[in-house]
Amino acid sequence: MSKIQDIKVAVDAIVFGYQNKQLYTLLIQQKYGVAKDKWVLPGGLVKNEESLTNAVTRELKEEAGITVNYLEQLYTFGDAIDRDPRNRVISVAYFALVNPDKLVLKADTDAKDAAWFAINEIPKLGFDHNKIIEKAISRLKAKLHYQPIGFDLLPKYFPFSDIENLYKTILNQDIDRRNFRKKMLSFAILKETDQIQKKTSGRPAKLFQFNHSKYKELEEKGFHFEIKFA
Repeated sequence: MSKIQDIKVAVDAIVFGYQNKQLYTLLIQQKYGVAKDKWVLPGGLVKNEESLTNAVTRELKEEAGITVNYLEQLYTFGDAIDRDPRNRVISVAYFALVNPDKLVLKADTDAKDAAWFAINEIPKLGFDHNKIIEKAISRLKAKLHYQPIGFDLLPKYFPFSDIENLYKTILNQDIDRRNFRKKMLSFAILKETDQIQKKTSGRPAKLFQFNHSKYKELEEKGFHFEIKFA
């Protein structure tokens, strides 16, 4: 006796942004369907003729009006048979890191609105999307120990305190600043420039920029970065 399989495949995107010492994620408000007016992750069903990466790229463009440079596959969600009340749906989740200042959100198709939400202010989302975001945050924290983070999140020139605050924000914990600076500079992914941060008060700080070639090298090869906490 042949088995009947009626499973649909979807993609969801967790897009992280960093701004004003706060980590954000992109959400859209559903215009139609069982999750009408609820906030959810950008995503949708994969078309028969497209790849997974093309599908998630299309959904981000259609629902939020953005295109990101790089998407990393996170996890496949499907153990909960009832995760989508409409059908049996397996979702392949992707996540990205972006600078929100470089993107203009524009809700379209089945999205009523698109907005950035601080990680600590995410509402109850439709489907199992809160769980998906929790998984993405866990992956992001783990990545800090084996890959450089920040190239797509920080401006071209920044004070060292910006990357220090980025790591503290993602980890949600204070770090040993002296140890962090020593180790971070030892990887040679940052270059000190002659530019000075313009401050209204306090001691002026020199600005840094990423060493693109070294950053990409460590991104591909990886490294071990043991972060000590304060």
